[in-house]
Amino acid sequence: MAKQVKPLTESQIKNAKGKEKEYILSDGYGLRLRIKPTGTKTWLLNYTHPILGKRVNLTLGTYPYTTLKLARDKRFEANELLAQGIDPKQYRDEQQAQQKLVLINTLEKVALEWIKLKQNRVSADHIKTIERSLALHVFPSIGDIPITDITPQLVIQTLKPLEHKGSLEVLRRLCQRLNEVMKFACNHGWVKFNCLTDIKDVFLRPKVENMKTLRPEALPELMKALSRAQIQFTTRCLIEWQLHTMVRPGEAAGTCWDEIDWGKALWVIPAPRMKKKRSHSVPLTPQTLSLLHEMKKITGHGVSEFVFASYKDASRHCCSETANMAIKRMGFKGRLVSHGLRALASTTLNEQGTFNGDLVEAALAHGERNKVRAAYNRSQYIEQRRPMMRWWSDHITAASHPTFQVRDKV
Repeated sequence: MAKQVKPLTESQIKNAKGKEKEYILSDGYGLRLRIKPTGTKTWLLNYTHPILGKRVNLTLGTYPYTTLKLARDKRFEANELLAQGIDPKQYRDEQQAQQKLVLINTLEKVALEWIKLKQNRVSADHIKTIERSLALHVFPSIGDIPITDITPQLVIQTLKPLEHKGSLEVLRRLCQRLNEVMKFACNHGWVKFNCLTDIKDVFLRPKVENMKTLRPEALPELMKALSRAQIQFTTRCLIEWQLHTMVRPGEAAGTCWDEIDWGKALWVIPAPRMKKKRSHSVPLTPQTLSLLHEMKKITGHGVSEFVFASYKDASRHCCSETANMAIKRMGFKGRLVSHGLRALASTTLNEQGTFNGDLVEAALAHGERNKVRAAYNRSQYIEQRRPMMRWWSDHITAASHPTFQVRDKV
């Protein structure tokens, strides 16, 4: 017959003093109070591991912070777990680890982890835009909140000021990014479900507007304004470079000298700098080569790795918004943005009717929408594009002269 243990009383525990050696007072059902020579009193639960079969001590707290009643409650909870074949010590450690993860995995930390993954899919400039928008509009208010505590109400309260300001496009993009962050957290098991899936539906939607661009017949007006604009020489060359090469603003601003193959008259933009994460080659024309020679006098010969280096810091390239701001100052605000130079080129070339549409799409580095076709058609039509790029550069040069007239189709 098992030995009956008389339950402890509060007075017994209070009067227990430290001795030369530590000793144990038992309360029954595995609950023990260990008294050390220093007088420290620690609650222990001694039990048999449900799988390994060995005796284990589980610390339940220190008296008097853990009272006799609280120690007995913890014993009861642990014995309930044992009855289910669960080791209470392992269960407690897992719960603490999970709680630690909850506290560590704040919205900002998870968002930064998501951005690391995103870096492999989008351009560096786009990553900077994402980081800047979150740092400006989200992290200051709710960045340090655990991801598990993020609610639609918190996010709505945080983003509502953007709606009041009329920054609806910024708001739309932030909703999209936070939705992706929460989806990322859900896939990692940090939250049970994505509570921000439909967050965008509570805000006003921005009006969809096409990229501001000019009709082909307005090209002479643009070239005339560019020739008379009071802007820095590097900015003027950057706008011309982007217009001639038909690349995106960030790709143009970040042009590096080591990307230029002078022998082949080719500019090879590496995959990490491209929106679609695929390298892109641009055949160079006499006009674009001339622009490079002009810029070489300023940023070449070891001055900077970038063709269009920043005036303030030659170790960095100029801002991707530089061309856009200059175009506004030239009088085209509301009519043209720097990204619209690509549309101007595309419209002109397509309306010319001579050049294959695939060549125009390849020049713009657009992805093939037909996935099957894209798998087989990886050609950038470099040699076929050379005559088209020369025609476009000649067309721009001709448009710079006062006597320019719309050229007949070749």
